[in-house]
Amino acid sequence: QVQLEEFGGGLVQAGDSLGLSCAASGDTFSRYAMGWFRQAPGKEREFVAAISWSGVRTNYADSVKGRFTISRDNTKNTVYLRMNSLKPEDAAVYYCAADLWGSATMTEKTYVYWGQGTQVTVSS
Repeated sequence: QVQLEEFGGGLVQAGDSLGLSCAASGDTFSRYAMGWFRQAPGKEREFVAAISWSGVRTNYADSVKGRFTISRDNTKNTVYLRMNSLKPEDAAVYYCAADLWGSATMTEKTYVYWGQGTQVTVSS
């Protein structure tokens, strides 16, 4: 079992950058592909980015491609999401999730463990 906790949310202006991190504890972190998802008010949760257990494979939603970067440090049991050129439509609660031996899929149901989320607010 893996426990996940997100850090780094906050209020920024459009065009700014923000970094999120997700610390994992419990099971061996390097066994898990990690994903970031987000949910805006009144909308369904959506895929943002994912990284394979080895870090070799990454996957991004079209809406964030070129602006967001996912990375991981298996020595620190942490996955990161660097968000550049933020837009008001990026505002949401951001969740990290873990998928055992996953391949950085976009499919939400493959992720077994979830954090509580961190709020990102982007003012225009």
